[in-house]
Amino acid sequence: MTGTVDEIAERLFTSIEKGDVEAVRALYAPDAVVWHNDDGVEQTVEQNLEVLGWVIDNLAARSYDEVRRQATASGFVQQHVLRFTKADGSPQEIPACLVVACDLEAGTITRIDEYLDSAHVTARILG
Repeated sequence: MTGTVDEIAERLFTSIEKGDVEAVRALYAPDAVVWHNDDGVEQTVEQNLEVLGWVIDNLAARSYDEVRRQATASGFVQQHVLRFTKADGSPQEIPACLVVACDLEAGTITRIDEYLDSAHVTARILG
């Protein structure tokens, strides 16, 4: 599977919106790493997919809006607003920025660095 940066990005975010963890898994290189600024931990593919599973199970009507994406030499940078509905029915949104490295020949993601305001996440998801 090969792909352009935009194709890889679209597959990633569409798969998350649809709740398709296996499609996300197929986009990740086997040794891909996902890092979040709020905890500084590098997750393996399996660790990240576990978190993604929780997101899919607990945050309904997920959509990535106000997308601004810029291709880079090795992938893309994307700013967006993740909108979702909590179990109590309340609509929420979290702005985010991702720096994504890709292997374009393989059509896979090799690294994601995700930047979120941890206070915003706590208030919207846990609060």
